[in-house]
Amino acid sequence: MTVEAKVQEVFQRVLDVKPNEIKPNEPLDGALGVDSTEMVEISVGLKKELGVPLADNELKKTQSFNDIVKILKSKGLN
Repeated sequence: MTVEAKVQEVFQRVLDVKPNEIKPNEPLDGALGVDSTEMVEISVGLKKELGVPLADNELKKTQSFNDIVKILKSKGLN
């Protein structure tokens, strides 16, 4: 399974959204209404799902789904 597919699964579970609602380059706060609490939940979900070390505030700067994917790929995930 690709990193994108795994991130999508976490988004679906945490945000209760359908796959077609996730727009790769759209701002998360605008497109999906993601707030800071949900971003923490996404971060925790990704840590558990992928076993990747993420600092608590590492995803805070992300603006989109693709930004999160880029961070995870920079950590060696494919």
